[in-house]
Amino acid sequence: MANVNAPFGLRPVRYLSGAPYNGAINLYSVAAGYGTAIFIGDPVVDIGTTQQVNGVFYKDVQLAATTDVITGVVVGVVPETRDSTIYRAASTLRLLMVADDPNLIFEAQEATGGGLAAADLGLNISFNAGTPSTVTGRSGLTLKTDTEATSNTLALKTVGISSKPNNETGDSCVWLVRINRHRYVDQLAGV
Repeated sequence: MANVNAPFGLRPVRYLSGAPYNGAINLYSVAAGYGTAIFIGDPVVDIGTTQQVNGVFYKDVQLAATTDVITGVVVGVVPETRDSTIYRAASTLRLLMVADDPNLIFEAQEATGGGLAAADLGLNISFNAGTPSTVTGRSGLTLKTDTEATSNTLALKTVGISSKPNNETGDSCVWLVRINRHRYVDQLAGV
């Protein structure tokens, strides 16, 4: 059975120790002047500034590029009203719930037209931004399958193939990855 092509970005599933993801997050802010939307499953980067929201100071983040040192992954957006979008719309001040533990393992879908094989486990890989969904609030990020290498400058590290039912290697396979270029740990070469 062919895998379903339904990108969702990065989704935390467990810790490197094997313990299941427990929902732990830290709050970060996105300035109203930042003109790019951010979706659930998008990686973000600390930009070195802070702002005060309702009397509390938060570190500012923006959408991470493939070459950035990643701070974490958005798992939710704090609603301002009952009509708030479930993603952070462009040019709006919002607080993001970010899974920023460097020991997290994420699921991510391989891009269609892929080429990853079980032999690629342990290699580092980049990602494609993809097209997010304003309906589901989900990222369109996929693994960029022509980038797997031992280079330590790639954003993610493949650590397994998800044991989800009906998941098989090939187009749209769901892989387990770890952030290789993380704000809180050193990046490593692939093996």
